[in-house]
Amino acid sequence: MLIPNGSVFTPAVLTLTGIPGLESVQHWIGIPFGAMYLTAMIGNSLLLIIIVSERSLHEPMYMFLGMLGVTDIALATTIMPKMLGILDIALATTIMPKMLGIFWFHVPEIYFDSCLLQMFLIHTFQGIESGTLLSMALDRYVAICYPLRHSAIFTHQLVAQIGAMVTLRAVILVAPSLVLIRCRFQFYRTTIISHCYCEHMAIVKLAAENVRVNKIYGLFVAFAVAGFDLIFITLSYIQIFITVFRLPQKEARWKAFNTCIAHICVFLQFYLLAFFSFFTHRFGAHVPPYIHILFSSLYLLVPPFLNPLVYGAKTKLIRIHVVKIFFS
Repeated sequence: MLIPNGSVFTPAVLTLTGIPGLESVQHWIGIPFGAMYLTAMIGNSLLLIIIVSERSLHEPMYMFLGMLGVTDIALATTIMPKMLGILDIALATTIMPKMLGIFWFHVPEIYFDSCLLQMFLIHTFQGIESGTLLSMALDRYVAICYPLRHSAIFTHQLVAQIGAMVTLRAVILVAPSLVLIRCRFQFYRTTIISHCYCEHMAIVKLAAENVRVNKIYGLFVAFAVAGFDLIFITLSYIQIFITVFRLPQKEARWKAFNTCIAHICVFLQFYLLAFFSFFTHRFGAHVPPYIHILFSSLYLLVPPFLNPLVYGAKTKLIRIHVVKIFFS
């Protein structure tokens, strides 16, 4: 195997550049990013408090919603060990503060092993979120299309089993990508990652060796998780719309339709941003790097930001309990 001159043997430290081409305005970009992150944390935390504390909300739909909230919080606040320096420890304990540390305080360094762990956790939580969205779509499908059988089908035991299966699926599929990087690559062209966080293909592109296997496996995981889930979510909502338009009451049709449209918007933004990032890494050489990295960063921020607003604010029981909390 020929190793290019100047390659680095298993670097101890990597450097995250942030958003390539927008380094001069990154401190301004950090302001809306920080606001979205703060809103996401408050919204999802409030959602979880309400669901856990109110026994009337211990139903499958709200349990899936709580699981989505936990995943959103974990996705944006993945704990990172062994960062460099006191300031880096303070700012980089989570993904979003690490990004803000790059934008505002110029602390881009991250240990190689920590970067791999961050990559694993990010993609694992993305897989869990995708599976949770599918579970919520199936729950709505049964509730609307087979309302009399819903309580018999979606028992608390089944919800727990679905949660365990969704989590195991993500871990089992993502773990080999971590092993393939750690075991296959020894030499790297550079230690600079042109990204705001440690993403699978961003790390793979650093290698000075054959990366074909890693690229193929990454695509396999993307389609095995996001592709599979999107197909079944689409089929579920097609059946839901068919059932909704058969309802005799116009008001009931409009209420169900309005709720489904909001949910579909959440699905679309999640999967569109996901597939944009996947395909741009592999086939988007013509896409400017700043657009690619900006959208990839939004991929981690927009779903946690929107989910509590769409699923929480548009759910009547959630709104009632939010009002109770604030006015009490």
